[in-house]
Amino acid sequence: MSTFIGDHQVILFQGDSITDAGRSRTSDGDLGQGYAAMVAAWFSALYPEKQARFINRGISGNRAADLRGRWQQDCLDLKPDWVSILIGINDVWRRYDSGDATSAQVYEDNYRAILQSTQQNPSTRIIICEPFVLPVPPDRASWREDLDPKIHVARSLAREFNAIYVPLDGIFAAAASQREPAFWAADGVHPYPTGHALIAQSWLKAVRAI
Repeated sequence: MSTFIGDHQVILFQGDSITDAGRSRTSDGDLGQGYAAMVAAWFSALYPEKQARFINRGISGNRAADLRGRWQQDCLDLKPDWVSILIGINDVWRRYDSGDATSAQVYEDNYRAILQSTQQNPSTRIIICEPFVLPVPPDRASWREDLDPKIHVARSLAREFNAIYVPLDGIFAAAASQREPAFWAADGVHPYPTGHALIAQSWLKAVRAI
């Protein structure tokens, strides 16, 4: 199989705590303990000759507005060949834990601004990972009212910006039909290693690496 990722290319992961996963703030070689590190390890093992470089700039707690605010320094200045974005669940969560809601329109405006600035370099390819939630604990089911419109935004933007799309909400829903939701993420949001492995596998499939 021939992957979309070329020789000596730079792949940047961006997002919130799911992407952050304890990554180092001082060493790009420490990608954390989540899907970004798993992707880098598997890709490098499968395609060592490509000498791809992986960078993680996820920051726990971020919303789309936070990404927009730091996009120049934490994306554009790094000149990635690929940027993979997983953002949105905190835009939902803050409504329920602190009454600080983000409308689907504001989420879309911030996301579109990020993507428009990224496209100033036409050689940078974009991967959009769908925000997701699993129904555990049970109150997470009520989050769908807020999350589903944001998922539609992510899908629409992926089409608009010709991005590779990784439909994680659907992938986790399918996985939860095989094993209970808590097997994948105890709080419905932050994956166990099994959940991170599922994200990594789905990401690698999307770029035709496996």
